[in-house]
Amino acid sequence: MRNRRRRILAVGAALLCVCSLAPLAAAQPLTLKAGIADPTTSDLSWWMAQDAGLFAAHGVNVEIVAAGGNRGLEMLQAGGLDVMHRGLSNIVRVNRSGGDLRIIGCLGDKVRFVFFSAPGVKTAAELKGGVVAIGQAGSESDAAVTLGLQQLGLTRDDVVIKDFHTTQAQFDAVKSGEAKATMLSEPYTSAAREQGVNVLLDLAAQKIPWLFTGIAVRRTALATDREALKRFLKATIEGNYLAFTDEKRAKDLLVKELKIGDAKILDISYRDYKNQTPINADLSRQGTANTLAQFPGISTRPDDYVDGSLLDEIRAEGFVAAMQAKYKRQ
Repeated sequence: MRNRRRRILAVGAALLCVCSLAPLAAAQPLTLKAGIADPTTSDLSWWMAQDAGLFAAHGVNVEIVAAGGNRGLEMLQAGGLDVMHRGLSNIVRVNRSGGDLRIIGCLGDKVRFVFFSAPGVKTAAELKGGVVAIGQAGSESDAAVTLGLQQLGLTRDDVVIKDFHTTQAQFDAVKSGEAKATMLSEPYTSAAREQGVNVLLDLAAQKIPWLFTGIAVRRTALATDREALKRFLKATIEGNYLAFTDEKRAKDLLVKELKIGDAKILDISYRDYKNQTPINADLSRQGTANTLAQFPGISTRPDDYVDGSLLDEIRAEGFVAAMQAKYKRQ
């Protein structure tokens, strides 16, 4: 009888403990909405994490939404998104306008653009006075145009910069001659080469360190949603490891998400992803410095735009070492 009473008391205590913890667990911010702009190979780690159930495995529910570029950042700043896939140039633009965003991880650490020109435009001199198509003001394609013009001995004052909003629209504008030049990245780069579009300048071949594309959050979320963001980063990193090691699965997702129908372009796109992606989402100091150098008159303190503390914690906890062992990569 005494043993029975002890068992009943023990069960009651356990139930009381569970009930007292339930409100705390429910309050944890473990559901995130992640936005992407124009879909590119840089999104592959998130697609892999979603497809393979890695977000769920790391204890976070993630909804990936096509938010658009500048609109997505507006949604992020306003709280409509928790995470946004954008490059450092975009974060500079938002923060200069009163925003308070930070990049917490990198999905692309080199300039990925090739400067293509319209029929009949073969030299820098022929580019003068013409329209140069960009995706959106303040985007990485916008910053890369500045860099490309510099290498060609020109400035932004020598051309007319015009927003075309989507990469496909930029591509079409150059082929038709509506624009004299534009910056393209994969898979459009390979498609443009296949169609004989003239290469004016290949920045991608130069492998310039750049915080080309990253994971942006509100600075305040680093305190309020820290655990959820850490789990999100872990799933992103494991998504990279899976994509690097399972080529077929990665290519199948690129076909599905980017509608790539050409096997050659698919091979190039996957290779581009592997060459340009830091597998552990590491933030490049040189890439950060090179990007900020394109914006004279702003603060060049990385801490005003980038926060690597979550990645530091993840590495210190042994997660990167565990991924290297699990996927047999160093």
